[in-house]
Amino acid sequence: MTFPLTLLGALLCSLTVSSEVEPKADFHVQESAGKWYLLGTATNDEELLNSSASMKMGTMMVIPTADGELETSSAHLNSDGSCRRLNNVAKKTDVPGKFAYITFGEMTEMYVVDVKYDEYALIHITSKGSNPNVLNKLYGRAVDLSADLLETFREFSLETGILPENIAFLPKNAECPAA
Repeated sequence: MTFPLTLLGALLCSLTVSSEVEPKADFHVQESAGKWYLLGTATNDEELLNSSASMKMGTMMVIPTADGELETSSAHLNSDGSCRRLNNVAKKTDVPGKFAYITFGEMTEMYVVDVKYDEYALIHITSKGSNPNVLNKLYGRAVDLSADLLETFREFSLETGILPENIAFLPKNAECPAA
């Protein structure tokens, strides 16, 4: 009986941590500009989990706007040679490093949890709609990151309530041709 109670306690703690994620205090929008490689994902979203088995590394271009918002353009090369592209504008909030946008009709919040602008970015995304979900992403300026950064991403994802089997480091992939 003790093990199920311990497991329940750990689960409740991890859910509490997930709701208390804070963005990097000194986030600078302009320094995030440029090309990033999506190297890791972690989620509790069933739909994303079903598609993540075939997911490979993609790219994202970040263009900060004059008013502090983030225009993003993501591209993932599919196995058939086609490209899946997604453009978005993340609206700034009153909190530096926290952005909001609508995706699939639901309010979504994005937190830049940690960033070293010339190396990596750790992003935490929560949807607030009828089916709340958590999605963590690990981006790099290059296609390889240190084992320490990969471990940091894994630990952060566990702390935010993601199951170990739902944390993925994406295989390298060719880039989509320019649109």
